[in-house]
Amino acid sequence: MERIVIQGGKRLNGKISIDGAKNAVLPIIAATILAKGSSQIHEVPYLADVNTICSMLSSIGAVVERRNKQLIINTNLVNTTEATSENAGEMRASFLLMGPLLARYGKAKMLLPGGCAIGSRPVDLHLKGFAALGAEIVMEHGSIAAHAEKLVGARIYLDFPSVGATENLMMAASMAEGQTILENVAEEPEIVDLANFLNNMGARVSGAGTNLIKVTGVPELKGCNHVVIPDRIEAGTYMAAAAAAGGEVLIENVIIDHLKPVVAKLREAGVVVEEEADGIRIKSDGILQPVDIKTMPYPGFPTDMQAQMMALLMRAEGTSVISETVFENRFMHVDELKKMGANISTEGHTAVVQQVERITGAVVKATDLRAGAALVIAGLMAEGVTEIKEIKHIKRGYDGLVEKLSSVGADIRIVERDDESGAERIA
Repeated sequence: MERIVIQGGKRLNGKISIDGAKNAVLPIIAATILAKGSSQIHEVPYLADVNTICSMLSSIGAVVERRNKQLIINTNLVNTTEATSENAGEMRASFLLMGPLLARYGKAKMLLPGGCAIGSRPVDLHLKGFAALGAEIVMEHGSIAAHAEKLVGARIYLDFPSVGATENLMMAASMAEGQTILENVAEEPEIVDLANFLNNMGARVSGAGTNLIKVTGVPELKGCNHVVIPDRIEAGTYMAAAAAAGGEVLIENVIIDHLKPVVAKLREAGVVVEEEADGIRIKSDGILQPVDIKTMPYPGFPTDMQAQMMALLMRAEGTSVISETVFENRFMHVDELKKMGANISTEGHTAVVQQVERITGAVVKATDLRAGAALVIAGLMAEGVTEIKEIKHIKRGYDGLVEKLSSVGADIRIVERDDESGAERIA
């Protein structure tokens, strides 16, 4: 079984370039279902989740071709609206196929989606929105089916600014009759990127990036070219890694405006963060100050950076308090960090992180994607060797993490270990 092995205590120096955003490219790939002709998507990272959603498109008849970091997708030959392959249950983003299928073909059937076990993420907001647009919803035996003679624009208020529901309803409304107004929607940069892609195909979407989006339906959309935005969470992860390990690292290919809350908290912790024309430079002596963090929907501090910052704050000289308001089960990494000497106590949605004299290497397990990133950061700080199991979660969201960290001086590698004999080989 593959594991990441880290010899801690190495300072980081050099450059790391950020890939296209996972959370932007997945809905954009789903949106290609709406278009006649081929769409070309550029800066697509090599991720397990990208492979999964591409496999799902192929399973319903789409033609998907990969050329390095470019995807060429033609959905003219889609021959079924039932995306019920085994892949559909592997990740949350699989459900994003329902909106486009319903918009273009008038029906769709999906398995209930899976993904990281970070708490309840129901699809009821998606379904309520589809129903408001005129779809009939049927749930049975772990699957959801939707049918509509035609979708008609409506005014839809989201009880919570769900990113997935915002994306799914934007796509469904893009070919609905009349205008749809979506209120209390998510404002993330990935929403804006999807809206730009839809508009490039001929859709009429306005207001993306605010809490109210207007979509005027059109009868037809056509394939287009699109470059995916850089991944702000990948960038934030490497910023935190450089701050934790110490050294000087330039993070290239970033949109600085997308990283304001992360930059603010790193500076508050005593890290030097310099904004440059070609990226963000992180300078750290590894001596950190405690900070308090409260996760919030964008433009607040991202929940997807909570675990990484918790690992970083193990080194801070004092007490830090982290409040998680987005997901109710996102402290599973705490027990793993404790194996490395962390002094962290949790109560409800709050974690208190106390400074410890030593962080030591241990055998730990990535319980979800961002928890895995947090363990990597902890391993970079630790004395001795850290071995991370279940790295399949990390591969869902980071393209070439080991190679990128190695390039700036980290002693990190992937090994194939036989759990019975203990035999090891470099993977």
